[in-house]
Amino acid sequence: MVSQFPFGSDFVLLRDAMNQLLQESFVPSGGARWPNGGSGVRPLALDVYGTPDEVAVIAAVPGINPDDLEITYAQNTLTLSGSVPTAAESEQGKNATWYVRELWHGRFRRSVTLPYEVDASQAEAAFEHGMVRITLPRAEWTKPQKIAITAGGAQREAIGAGSGS
Repeated sequence: MVSQFPFGSDFVLLRDAMNQLLQESFVPSGGARWPNGGSGVRPLALDVYGTPDEVAVIAAVPGINPDDLEITYAQNTLTLSGSVPTAAESEQGKNATWYVRELWHGRFRRSVTLPYEVDASQAEAAFEHGMVRITLPRAEWTKPQKIAITAGGAQREAIGAGSGS
């Protein structure tokens, strides 16, 4: 049988192996696996949106206790970090025989530069069902301000009237 590929089937096997390597190295499959066997620092996916009055940041942090989530704000950058424990180290998992371990565990960290400065002293964070929502009010001085316009003629009259001429 004549191969349809000029370099034979070895080339196809090499291509398939490279595709698999790249996919497993850089694209986690459905979040079930992560490079380094599920450990290491993982970036955290976020949704960020703004209104004229505030910025909201929403992050999915399944499996984490709210006490283990750290949220900081400095120099217009919001950072979320923490650690997701492995089930193997839990009380139930210590004496178990593990057959499949695909749930991600380990440290995560994510920083995002906000679109405008906020008043971090008025920020609020709410945690519910593995989701954290952070609301940061826009700093008053960054909100658009209306500037009053005076007519040139009215201003001259007021100046002339006060001079006594």
